[in-house]
Amino acid sequence: MGKASRTFKKMLSHKTLYIMIIPCMIYTFIFSYYPLSGWIMAFQQFKPALGYAGSPFVGLYQFNFLFSNIEFWRAFRNTLCMSLMIHIAGFIFPITFALLLNEIRLKGAKRIVQSVSYLPHFLSWVIVCSLMSSMLSTGNNGAINNLLMSLGLIKEPILFLGEEKYFWWVVTFGNVWKEMGWNSIIYIAAISGVDPALYESASLDGANRYQKMWHVTLSGIRSTIVVLLIMNLGWILNAGFEVQYLLGGGLLADVSQTIDIFVIKYGINIGNYSLATAAGIFKSVISIVMVFGTNKIANMLGESSLL
Repeated sequence: MGKASRTFKKMLSHKTLYIMIIPCMIYTFIFSYYPLSGWIMAFQQFKPALGYAGSPFVGLYQFNFLFSNIEFWRAFRNTLCMSLMIHIAGFIFPITFALLLNEIRLKGAKRIVQSVSYLPHFLSWVIVCSLMSSMLSTGNNGAINNLLMSLGLIKEPILFLGEEKYFWWVVTFGNVWKEMGWNSIIYIAAISGVDPALYESASLDGANRYQKMWHVTLSGIRSTIVVLLIMNLGWILNAGFEVQYLLGGGLLADVSQTIDIFVIKYGINIGNYSLATAAGIFKSVISIVMVFGTNKIANMLGESSLL
């Protein structure tokens, strides 16, 4: 029996699973693969009235213009820096939270803490940005400024949403607060799969709780951490859109504009769809390179990989 015949026979034995996955494949094709045909706009001077067929081809003109655009490189800098801050904090805090939550012995208290930590994930960014704007304000309702002043750390309110040097930290804090509990779910699930006998062996060797967290718990979820790291690096140029759009602008335009906002500005507001598409392609290519590069490094180090 040939290899093709064995493969076909194996597929027939799992035909129910393949039938169940057909709707997902159709959905993915319609919303993820079919829109890629629009990338042709990046190589045209696209006019909606003329369509793909009637718009003239201009080769790499849009990319040359894009890479010589100072505003684009400023947006790239903002996106990369904010994304790194968000991903580093958003990677460390959920792991730390999951480790600490695992040490809580009272099951009732553990459930309450878990439930409360998940709630911000279900709030829209409009609500979150409104809360952040209120908490960081310089008025009487500015909880953060009032707290810092009551502790004697500052003498007068800080304009968190009016000074460029604070904006990236505000965005990072907002993302961590909103998503930390939700992102910790997969780590908590991975920790529950660690063999309890390993903890007993570590106790017999004289390890304390912190040593068991470091040498047993973290080692047990290392493969999960590596896979999620690879997946997160694929979003390295996704610093977000809502927070920067809602809290940025005006005085903060130079540090708040991301590639997504750049695409919206040129694609929707100005109507330069070709330039906006070129920026989107650049962002996608960088993300793909990061995923494959990180996956290759993980393979070389003998860790679990995604691909």
